[in-house]
Amino acid sequence: MTDWNGIDMLIQLLCVGKIKEKYMREAIAEYQKRLSRFCRFEIIEVGDVSIPDRASEAEKEAVLKREGELIAGKIKGGAFLVCMCVEGKSMATEAFAEKMKKLEITGTSHICFVIGGSLGLWEELKKKADLCLSLSEMTLTHQMARLFLTEQIYRVYKMNRNETYHK
Repeated sequence: MTDWNGIDMLIQLLCVGKIKEKYMREAIAEYQKRLSRFCRFEIIEVGDVSIPDRASEAEKEAVLKREGELIAGKIKGGAFLVCMCVEGKSMATEAFAEKMKKLEITGTSHICFVIGGSLGLWEELKKKADLCLSLSEMTLTHQMARLFLTEQIYRVYKMNRNETYHK
């Protein structure tokens, strides 16, 4: 791969809910710090909407819609929107690295990754996405998804700059 300088890139992780576990916050913060030499990296959190016990499908849809509206209100115009969802496209790290490089080469300067809450993401939001991406066919907590995605973005920058990173 050729040298890749993403420093002008703004990457946002727009997430539902807060990270409660200290060890998880520290791991995410470590990758966020490492990413600072490659790009402007921000994490934006919106509050999660409480879900009633034994919620009906209509109640679940109402929660998804409300969280989706909160998320949509934080997405800046012109951002390349990536919705993280289990039904999204699976991509090897190398393909993800190539996709990120191509986005920058073609003039994209802002990528917004969206991670939903415990119910996932509102369908209307996924319809607006430029890309729906899956980290795994397995179910992950949104906290784990945030850590894994942050690590993968860091890995992409290391790969695209031809810097070593453990396999």
